[in-house]
Amino acid sequence: MSKQRTLLHTLTARPTSDGAGVKIQRISGFNIKKFSPFLMIDELQSEENQDYVGGFPPHPHRGIETFSYMLKGHFQHKDSLGNSGELRSGGAQWMASGKGIIHSEMPIMDEGQLHGFQIWINQPSHEKTSRARYADFQPEMVTELELPELGTARILAGKSIINGVPVDSALDKTGVPVNIIDWRASDNQQLEALLDESFNAMIYVYQGSIEISGKTISEGQLGFLSQGDNVSVTALQDSGALVLAGQPIDEPVVHYGPFVMNSMDEINQAINDYNQGLFETYA
Repeated sequence: MSKQRTLLHTLTARPTSDGAGVKIQRISGFNIKKFSPFLMIDELQSEENQDYVGGFPPHPHRGIETFSYMLKGHFQHKDSLGNSGELRSGGAQWMASGKGIIHSEMPIMDEGQLHGFQIWINQPSHEKTSRARYADFQPEMVTELELPELGTARILAGKSIINGVPVDSALDKTGVPVNIIDWRASDNQQLEALLDESFNAMIYVYQGSIEISGKTISEGQLGFLSQGDNVSVTALQDSGALVLAGQPIDEPVVHYGPFVMNSMDEINQAINDYNQGLFETYA
């Protein structure tokens, strides 16, 4: 018998900045068990170029995956593996930093609206010592499901059954299985998604408001869902939301800036390796 997921509680995104002064709304979940395997959600949204034009100059990572998704805007990725890719409206990028990578994400646009996300996903300990990897997904590569009762669901990562239709994404390389779905709907349209019952699940609302089990999640809020194998969500107005689900990683999380490891000794080793220029040689 299927078990419906319900809304447990919510978190509200808080304003901050990162990179070269890029303004973002952030939800941090490094020490929240129900957040795992995800670590952080950054939403970038502005119509003013001074809020994003500085971009994210070269910086290191170790021990995490980053998943970037652009609703509107145009950025360029470059890294120490020699990868270069453009992240444009409707597209996505995925990077597993493993034992170390240096990358930059700089705007190609110098005016107009920017709206996108970067999601940090933890890596299990055995992946934190692997070689870095990168892939990008242009808009035409993203699986999209459009139904009258649903609105539009874009399947960015993982596989599921949405409103009775099996769907799969182009991204199947994450260290632990995850689902990332962008759902856009009008008033009273509904999303019915089957998710692995062992996964933690959350929904972040970036536009409008939605209802789950009689409770409302509004723009800028993240809702944590109970365990179960399916979720039913109703849009209360023109709305947009990211559904995030994934296999939890039951390991210690130690976070220091761009590094996420399992112990402080490993953090210190990451800092030393970076300072010695070793991240440049992993390619």
